[in-house]
Amino acid sequence: MIERLRHLLQPLNLAGLLTWTAVLLSLRAEAGGFTPERLGLMVIFLAGFLVLDLPGLRRRVQNLCVWVELLAALGVIAAAPRTGTAAVLLVILAAQVAMLWQARQALLMMALANLGFIGLVLHAHHPAPWLFITIYLGFQAFAALTGHYARNAERTRDQLALVNADLLATRALLADSARDAERLRVARELHDVAGHKLTAMKLNLRALAADPALATHPHVATSERLASELLEDIRNVVQALRDSRGVDLQTALRALAAPLPSLQLSLRIDDAITVRDPALAETLLRVVQEALTNAVRHAHASLLSVHLAQADDGLALRIHDDGQAPAVMREGNGLAGMRERVEQHGGRLSIERGHLGGLVLEARFPHEFL
Repeated sequence: MIERLRHLLQPLNLAGLLTWTAVLLSLRAEAGGFTPERLGLMVIFLAGFLVLDLPGLRRRVQNLCVWVELLAALGVIAAAPRTGTAAVLLVILAAQVAMLWQARQALLMMALANLGFIGLVLHAHHPAPWLFITIYLGFQAFAALTGHYARNAERTRDQLALVNADLLATRALLADSARDAERLRVARELHDVAGHKLTAMKLNLRALAADPALATHPHVATSERLASELLEDIRNVVQALRDSRGVDLQTALRALAAPLPSLQLSLRIDDAITVRDPALAETLLRVVQEALTNAVRHAHASLLSVHLAQADDGLALRIHDDGQAPAVMREGNGLAGMRERVEQHGGRLSIERGHLGGLVLEARFPHEFL
């Protein structure tokens, strides 16, 4: 609740509220003053304005708020045509639509809005209708272009943040791979060099112990025992170095979701899972990355759940969001690339729409690819 209130009190929202208040106060100059009809339409517009700016709102609700604001604004213009300030509501709406919709959709919607606006102004017999209309069309264009450029700037910023997160996640995978490669190199060196020389030393000490002149010498027996213990210790160290902890998927996956403040990542990886193959780890990373992108860009989700678990037939990755997936699933380049990556590792990918409307992805990999 506090987070939503903080979001509503952002500078742009405060500017909109101030403008709405000014329009409301200007209605006193209209004949009839504050009528219930005018006040009701102003309240409806304000409700749409506030609801539209709530974070995590579904696309259908956003579209509904836009049309509610449009009808309320035209209603206020029709109910108070003489003051001329009611048309400012369309300027606010133009900025909002430009930040929410694609350029073509926004232009079409505002064209329809202005047809109604022009008709209402002409019907009210304004003393200078076309000058009045031209002024407000200019205000709308300025607000719409400002909103459009702000939207593009935000998208560019988000894309750069995603690229940076991708680099951080890839660096984490490379660091783990380099660590495991170094551990394996050290293990081989210990086994091949130190292990070989200790074995030769042990054989030489055993030969000395077989000499009757040295058989009873205590230092020979002690040296042979220490050489055996040291050889066993080196074998244990080599085995420990070879037992890789696998790739740190937790760090890499959380780095991907870090630059997406509007999407919460719920990540759960079973303790028994160890992914040692860097190629498989990268595939898991790319699958989750594509799911994150789809959840934000297309499904408008606020929560993405990722669960990596040990299954009877291998490894199971399940991803689902709380957004709204299309009723008819069509695989674009992202989902097709995801399927290809999974199949390269002998796995299979299922994509379906959940019972609550979100997208559900499940990838399974056989044991031999772990």
